[in-house]
Amino acid sequence: MATKKKKDSSEGMSIGRVWRAVSIPLVSVLLALLIGAILLLISGASPMEAYQALFKGSFGSMKAFGRTLEKSTPLILGGLAVAFAFKAGLFNIGGQGQLLVGAITAAYIGFAVTGLPLIIHLPLALFAGSLAGALYAAISGALKTYTGAHEVITTIMLNYIAINLTDYFANGPWKDEGIIARTPAVLETAVIPAWGFVPIGFFIAVLMAFVTWYLLERTTWGYEIKTTGLNAFAAQYAGIKVPLIIIMTMGFSGFLAGMGGAIETLGVVGRYQPGFNAGLGFDGITIALLAKTHPLGVIPAAILVGAMQAGSSQMQFDADVPFQIIDVIQALMLFFVSADVIVRWLLGRRGEDGDKVSLGTGWG
Repeated sequence: MATKKKKDSSEGMSIGRVWRAVSIPLVSVLLALLIGAILLLISGASPMEAYQALFKGSFGSMKAFGRTLEKSTPLILGGLAVAFAFKAGLFNIGGQGQLLVGAITAAYIGFAVTGLPLIIHLPLALFAGSLAGALYAAISGALKTYTGAHEVITTIMLNYIAINLTDYFANGPWKDEGIIARTPAVLETAVIPAWGFVPIGFFIAVLMAFVTWYLLERTTWGYEIKTTGLNAFAAQYAGIKVPLIIIMTMGFSGFLAGMGGAIETLGVVGRYQPGFNAGLGFDGITIALLAKTHPLGVIPAAILVGAMQAGSSQMQFDADVPFQIIDVIQALMLFFVSADVIVRWLLGRRGEDGDKVSLGTGWG
């Protein structure tokens, strides 16, 4: 009897923890959709018609569903990049730059390296793009470690460098024939295929979400990362090599973002073209916060945002709603998740702070 009561209590606590983890993001989404409906009414549109069109454009057919997964893929990896850095107390907002570097590197390997079979060429191009993102992000980690420069400032600066650098290569030495600034198309041996309407890149992104979760929850490195994020000075006192952890964490964060760019190049666009990946890296911040920086929570958060992006054109066409309303709803979601005092008040959890995100290691 005692064992049964203990088991029931444990199950109750488990359900409570799950609800605690999902309640704030879930209520934040609902509040954003509610305010979005009010804005639609004010603008003279029908919220019901608009949201039905949004659903139709994102999940209404297999083709629409495939488009949603395609949109979600770089968002998963961008969200993972931000969430992983968060665990070490680092705020990596350089995902856009890391994604661009990964995208153009994958494109170069995809069109310049010839004579390889798909089984070698595709993984090589994907890994090269991911590694380029890792090395680019590690610059910020090294600057933070050895000079004390804050990663927010350095990643912002590196974003601008990446934008101009990739524009130079796409309109210079790696430019395809013609007047459009873009690289040549990648070879067929470097193209990520689709399984029907489902892009294989989506499964790679989901796999990386589980890999990230495993690294954080089941490895010594993950323990050291989280300890550093909680208190870098205590971690250093305990014998953890904090400078190395910071650089490696930023590197793996960039690896994930670079992979997102590489998959866009190899599986969606088929080449690198400036402007095609605009904003994807910054959307990773929204995804990570919606997921409360949990690697597995990033998957549904990315699918939600990907669905809104995939269905926005259908909503614009069917309900005559400007696509900018999707940006407003996403911004509201981010607002309610970040400044969650309103949601906590609605849920009666004003005194709880266990699931807040803490930024900054205080190192350097």
